[in-house]
Amino acid sequence: MSYSTEPMTTSEPLRSRRTRRPSVKIVLLIWFLLIGAGVTTAYWYSNYLKQSMLEQLDARIQNQTEIMKADYSTQLAALSEQVEQLNSRVEAFNELLTFTKDNASDKTDNSNKLYSQLSDVKNQLAKLQKQMDLLK
Repeated sequence: MSYSTEPMTTSEPLRSRRTRRPSVKIVLLIWFLLIGAGVTTAYWYSNYLKQSMLEQLDARIQNQTEIMKADYSTQLAALSEQVEQLNSRVEAFNELLTFTKDNASDKTDNSNKLYSQLSDVKNQLAKLQKQMDLLK
């Protein structure tokens, strides 16, 4: 066995320090990918938040609409009941007025009182009718 005293050369050259570091292109590519992923995630998340806010607003608006419909129907029912009551009062006054006209004499002035009461009832009826028209 013979040993050589010459330094041994390796068949693979030693890597230089420059080739051991990651190249600038790879670092920039990774940064661009990370930035793109962050922007995409932020876009998706903002769309998700917007959609959830719209759903919450829609639910709240529908709830308020139902409340307003119920309130409107109760007000309309109350007004229609008042109109019916006033109509019956007007009819009763008309009957009384026709009776007093038939039986009127120079001594009593009941017809003027009935006319004024009838006028008041008609005014109230007109006000209620306007309120019903506004509610419709």
